[in-house]
Amino acid sequence: MSRLSQIAVRIELPVRHGGLGGGVAAVLSEVAGMLDSVVRGGETATIDVRSLPMSPEDRIALHAALGNGEVQVTLNAEGVSSLQETGVSGVWWVEHRDRQGEVVAELIEVAPFPAILGASIEDMAAGAAELRTRLSMDHTAPAGP
Repeated sequence: MSRLSQIAVRIELPVRHGGLGGGVAAVLSEVAGMLDSVVRGGETATIDVRSLPMSPEDRIALHAALGNGEVQVTLNAEGVSSLQETGVSGVWWVEHRDRQGEVVAELIEVAPFPAILGASIEDMAAGAAELRTRLSMDHTAPAGP
């Protein structure tokens, strides 16, 4: 065969069971296990969606299978982050973008709330110190008329 047009090509589509690609069903099964673990007192968990070997269609199917919940949060810090509660309580679809608007992370977080919303112990300690400083400054100021 000397010509490209003479090469036989056969296109095989992925086998789908129950309307979900095998990868989608596997991720949903993993999420269910993560939820069980968190409910039993285990650690919260995260899946890096962009690292999954899934087609764009399967990612859309995964998002649709999880659905949308009632809570959506948008953060503006070093770029825009979108946090969407899915239709499954405790499962969040989180997308982080850089300042140019490019997606830098797309995650499924299994937790009561996305990690980025939680304050660190160090930040909380600094907040307490700041409040004490403000209180001490208020006590030294002269009383009003």
